[in-house]
Amino acid sequence: MARPPLLSEEELQAALAELPLWQREGEKLVREFVAPNFAAAVGLLNAIAVVAEAMDHHPDMLLYGWNKLRVMLSTHDRGGITALDIELAKRIEQLRFF
Repeated sequence: MARPPLLSEEELQAALAELPLWQREGEKLVREFVAPNFAAAVGLLNAIAVVAEAMDHHPDMLLYGWNKLRVMLSTHDRGGITALDIELAKRIEQLRFF
């Protein structure tokens, strides 16, 4: 599957305005989640995995502590942030968590 091009700075800023809980860290979009417990954190990780697999666009995720999840989005083969990352972030926001 061909991946879309990198977003321009203007496109990225417009997208981030719609995703206030996401931050740009270099060439990645990042969001931290703090779950009420370990099982909820693992459940969110699994829910994101299902969405990502359906999109064929896989984030880096780090489960740490006993209840924290860090999600990092980047289109690896493009070396930065594309429309796929924005779409996945929006779909993650639509999940019903905690």
